[in-house]
Amino acid sequence: MPAISKSLTARQRAHAEITSEIKAIARRQLGEVGPAALSLRAVARELGLASASGLYRYFDGRDALFTALIIDAYSALGDQAEQAYAKSRTKDVFLRWIGIAHAVHDWGMANPHEYALIFGTPIPGYAAPPDTIGPATKIPLLVGQLFRDVAADSSRLGEYAVVPRRVHKALQPLLDTLAPGVPDELLIRSLMAWTYLLGAVSFDVFGHRDFLGQDDVFFDAEIRRLGTMLGLAPPGRPVPSTS
Repeated sequence: MPAISKSLTARQRAHAEITSEIKAIARRQLGEVGPAALSLRAVARELGLASASGLYRYFDGRDALFTALIIDAYSALGDQAEQAYAKSRTKDVFLRWIGIAHAVHDWGMANPHEYALIFGTPIPGYAAPPDTIGPATKIPLLVGQLFRDVAADSSRLGEYAVVPRRVHKALQPLLDTLAPGVPDELLIRSLMAWTYLLGAVSFDVFGHRDFLGQDDVFFDAEIRRLGTMLGLAPPGRPVPSTS
């Protein structure tokens, strides 16, 4: 939860503190009843308000509260991944990939209900506004940077598969805005990396692989092999292990 600025007035600080408390209560209730059953009335009751109408001083409605929670979740997840990316302090894209992947996995396992809010079943009747796009793209941009670095590495230059014209056309908006100059094939690998990473993390967060135990030994082996398959490890280099 971000710190409340000391430069705010007393009224602004009180508003920010109550807003944070409302979101904390809503997050707790997400774990108890799930997004579809989240009730402004229940949040207001726990906050000590006589009715849900008191919440409208802080949020315009349930959708506005959902949006705030979603932005917070994407931002917290993205911040953790960015910190892992920066901490690696290496030009080795493979090691940076592993850092990003473990950060996403660790955050999801520690915050399963917030992870479910952004990557689980869509909330009935809710449509995420454009405000959520920026926070939601933090990790795809980090993963994309890895493949931009691969494309820029002269030692890795080689023949990349030529994709069908219809695939290139579908990729064009991303090539123009997120990955100019990156071969189609590497952009596809970037999208695959993000998709496969989320799939693996989701399986663990939602308990589909509990038979493998609660540690991340299998996940670590999995994302290392995935990084090698997608070309993030130099050709011929064995898959390293932390064990």
